Amino acid sequence: MDELTQRIDVAPKAPRKSSRGPSVVIAGGGSAGHIEPALAFADAVVRLVPGARITALGTERGLDTTLIPPRGYPLELIPPVPLPRKPSGDLLKLPGRVRGAVARVREVLAAVDADLVVGFGGYVALPAYLGARGRVPIVVHEANARAGLANKVGARFADRVAAAVPGSGLGSAEVIGIPLRRSVTTLDRPGLRLRARHLFGLPRGEPVLLVFGGSQGARSINAALAAALPRLRRAGIAVLHAYGKNGTPADPMPGYVQLPYIDQMHMAYAAADAVLGRSGAMTVAEVSAVGLPAVYVPLPHGNGEQALNARPVVDAGGGRLVPDEQLTGDRLVDEVVPLLTDPSKLLSMGRAARASGHADADERLARMALDVLAVRA
Repeated sequence: MDELTQRIDVAPKAPRKSSRGPSVVIAGGGSAGHIEPALAFADAVVRLVPGARITALGTERGLDTTLIPPRGYPLELIPPVPLPRKPSGDLLKLPGRVRGAVARVREVLAAVDADLVVGFGGYVALPAYLGARGRVPIVVHEANARAGLANKVGARFADRVAAAVPGSGLGSAEVIGIPLRRSVTTLDRPGLRLRARHLFGLPRGEPVLLVFGGSQGARSINAALAAALPRLRRAGIAVLHAYGKNGTPADPMPGYVQLPYIDQMHMAYAAADAVLGRSGAMTVAEVSAVGLPAVYVPLPHGNGEQALNARPVVDAGGGRLVPDEQLTGDRLVDEVVPLLTDPSKLLSMGRAARASGHADADERLARMALDVLAVRA
């Protein structure tokens, strides 16, 4: 990492040319787990400073062009720079790959008269940090329990560093949670319950289990649900199942609603009484913020960060953790039926989940960024 940062030229920051609102560049492209927190942060900045100008950096890979423009923010494309998950021989190839992306980032920073870069990790963030270094201040946010390479680099010369949970590996990080959409953090679940159940065609009076495993689906979760579904229905539990674009649903039956993907996720949360799903950082943050008890089944790949993402909520009593290889139809029934048939347990776990969340992370990060601007002014 030292060689990588040293081989990118650093230039002094140019003076501001405008008295308009601050110009903030966000770098969180690639996956929804990077993009959504960046957009929630951007929304918070604009709420706090209506004259603020937001520009998003992204690439043609991933979900950047799909998710960012509909939210109303300009998107500037840079060349993609795939990052190794861990330091390896591939790291030595990065300087050559990064130079073109850094040059493009600097073009964007100059064009929008940038005052601040806020990065959220991933392959867009690294060129953004290196392009901004020595020119404009930097704020880093880490959503995962273990920081990725881009944020480890960026944190070394950032003005402020924030993280979703303790122990991310970024020693100077302030723990604030993950910025979330206002449709989630302000969700009135009781007030929307009947409307949400009508929207999805769910029974009005039965407890509802919301099951999802990511946009592509989770084979182990889908298989366990298919095996458990008849027993769940006999116990009077309805199921809303997002089985994924590449997944397989269970056999149709009354009280079981199957969809490949749920667009209005906040309404799904309003319809549900508990969740069964993976424990990506965004999933854990959203489910906790709305106060839903959850059975988390961490993705069994990577460096174990999904289990770490869920651990604070589980330790607080707001969820349970089931290893992927242990998830069967029988285990699903044993975990879910006692929970969803006990209103007092649902209430206590829901309260614990909400208490462990950070519904105000969007505005906390926005104020942190604005404080950096005030100090640099």
